[in-house]
Amino acid sequence: MNEDNTVADDMKRQAAMFYNSTEREKTKEHPTSSSSWCFWHRRRFVVALLAFFGFFNVYALRANLSVAVVAMTEPVETKLENGTVIFAPEFDWSSQTKGLILSSFFYGYLVTQLPGGWLASKIGGNRVFAIGIGATSLLTLLTPPLAYTSTGLLIAVRVVEGLFEGVTYPCIHAVWSRWAPSEERARLATFAFSGSYAGTVVSLPVCSMLAHYTGWPGIFYVFGIMGLVWTTIWWLVVKESPEKDPHITPAELKYIQDSRGTQAVEGSRIRHPWRAMLTSAPVWAIVMAHFSENWGFYTLLTFLPTFMQDVFKFETSQTGWLSAVPYLAMAIVLQVAGHMADWLLRRRVLSRTNIRKLFNCGAFISQTIFMVAAAYATTVTGCVVFLTIAVGLGGFAWSGFSVNHLDIAPPHASVLMGVSNTIATLPGIISPPLAGAIVTDKSAEQWRIVFFISSAIYLLGAIVYGIFCSAEKQHWVIEVDSDASFDTDGASVATMTHGYDNKALDQTEEMSHRP
Repeated sequence: MNEDNTVADDMKRQAAMFYNSTEREKTKEHPTSSSSWCFWHRRRFVVALLAFFGFFNVYALRANLSVAVVAMTEPVETKLENGTVIFAPEFDWSSQTKGLILSSFFYGYLVTQLPGGWLASKIGGNRVFAIGIGATSLLTLLTPPLAYTSTGLLIAVRVVEGLFEGVTYPCIHAVWSRWAPSEERARLATFAFSGSYAGTVVSLPVCSMLAHYTGWPGIFYVFGIMGLVWTTIWWLVVKESPEKDPHITPAELKYIQDSRGTQAVEGSRIRHPWRAMLTSAPVWAIVMAHFSENWGFYTLLTFLPTFMQDVFKFETSQTGWLSAVPYLAMAIVLQVAGHMADWLLRRRVLSRTNIRKLFNCGAFISQTIFMVAAAYATTVTGCVVFLTIAVGLGGFAWSGFSVNHLDIAPPHASVLMGVSNTIATLPGIISPPLAGAIVTDKSAEQWRIVFFISSAIYLLGAIVYGIFCSAEKQHWVIEVDSDASFDTDGASVATMTHGYDNKALDQTEEMSHRP
C-alpha cells in the first residue's frame, strides 16, 4: 500500500513539474501576453469591467426615480374639458407621499441581502448577479403603465425591484472570493463598485434630458433596455470561478490560485459559522461603517435633485446635471483609492488593518466636516463644491470597509456583505421619510437639519470602525479543502490541498510576474 502511495506521489510531482516548466516556456515565447494594456487577455479584468457596467446599471435603475419624481410632480400646462388652461402637476403627491415612493425600493432591497449572499455562495455569484439586474430591468419597463394605474402599484413595483437588486452587492463578493488575487482585492472591488457612481453620474443628467425631451416615461424605457442588454452579455461571458472559465490562460489561473489560496469550487460544501460571525467585533465595525456611508449617500442620492430645486430654485433639466457632479468625483476617487490601498499593501508601508482604518476613518471625518460646510453654503457654487468633496472622499472609505469582508473571511465574504448591506439598507428606508417629515416648507434651515444628521452619523462610523476594525483572517473562518488533480489543458487546473502543489514545487517562479 505504501508503495502505491509513493508511486502516486511521484506521478503528482512529475505532473506538477511538467505543468510549471510548460508555463515558463509559454511566458518566454509570449512575453507580450502579460502587457498591461491587453486587459482582455486577463479574464479577471474582463470580469471587473463587466461588473463595473453591472453596477452602472444597478444605480441607473435605482436613481432614475429620484429625477423622474421631480418631473412627475412639477406643474405642467393642462387643458381642461371646458377649454380652460391651467398649470397642475401630473401626480399631485405630498412631500410625505414622495418620501414613501422614493423609499419603497429599499423595503424590498432590505429583505434579500442575506439570502442573496447565501444563495451566491451556493449556486455562484455570477448567476445571482445576472438574475438580480435582469429582473430589475424588466420591471423598470413596466413602471410607467403601473404608475398611471395607481400610486399603490408604483410603490409595489419599486418594492419588487428592490427585492431583486438586493442580491447584487452580496453576490459580487462571492465572485471576488473566487476571482480576485489577495493583492488586487481593493483595486478590483473598488473598480467594480465605482460603476455605481458612474451610473449615478450618467443617469442623473440623462434622466433630466429624457424627462425634458421624451417625457418622464422615457427614463424607465431607456434604462430598462440597457439593463437587459448587459444581463445577456454577463450571462454568456462570466463564469463562477476561474477554474470554470475555458478562456483563461494557465498562467493567470495559477497566479490567482496561488495568491487567493485553495477554495472549494462547489459552493454547496461551504458552511458558515453564524454565531461566531454575528458576535465578531470586526464584522460589526464593517456593518457600522457601511451603515454610515450609506446614510449620507442615500440621503443625497434620493433628495439632492429636490434639494437643488427647493433651495436654489433649479429646474428639472438643471438639477440632474448639478446633482451628478459629486458622484463623478467619487467614481474618480474610487479608482485612485483602490490602487493606492493595494500599493501601500504591496510596499508594506502599513499593515492591512491600518490601511483599512486610515482610508475609512479619514474619509468619514472629512465627510463630516464638508457636509456641515455644505449645510451653511449660501451659493450654489459653494454648496456643490462642498458636497462634491464630501461625496468624493467617500471613495477612500470604500477601499476600507467594502473589501474588509474579503480580508477577514474570504469563504464567507458574500454572506458577510449580505449582513452588512442589510443593516446599511436601513438608511434608504429611514432617511427619505425622515427628510420628508423635516422639510415641510422647503426652507434652507430645514434642509440644514438633514445635513447635520448625516454628518453626525459619519462621525459615529469613524469612531466605531477605528476602534474595532481588523483586516486579519478571523479564527472562526471555515476553510473547505478540495482535493484536485492537475489538468494540463489549462482550462481547469485546480490547486491541491494535499500532497504537492504547484507553488511548493515551483520555487523559481517569480510571484512579482502577474499574468
